[in-house]
Amino acid sequence: MAHVTYDIVEHDGGFAYKVGDVFSETFPTHQAAHNAAEAAAHRQQLGGQTEAIAYQDGNGKWHEELAEGGDRPEADVEDDLKD
Repeated sequence: MAHVTYDIVEHDGGFAYKVGDVFSETFPTHQAAHNAAEAAAHRQQLGGQTEAIAYQDGNGKWHEELAEGGDRPEADVEDDLKD
């Protein structure tokens, strides 16, 4: 099973969460970013319906595939900024 980690970081004059190299919007407080990351991690694990998806890879090539609705990753939040 895949695993996704949402990291809380300082970003653009505030705080954000990121997965890999991708940042969320900037939040004014650490707690707001943490809460948003917890909510995103929760949603990441919810099953859905099997659907066709399209995505662009890092080289700019587009891919289409069928995503199984029940194939959800484990997700957690890492917050090294927490007091």
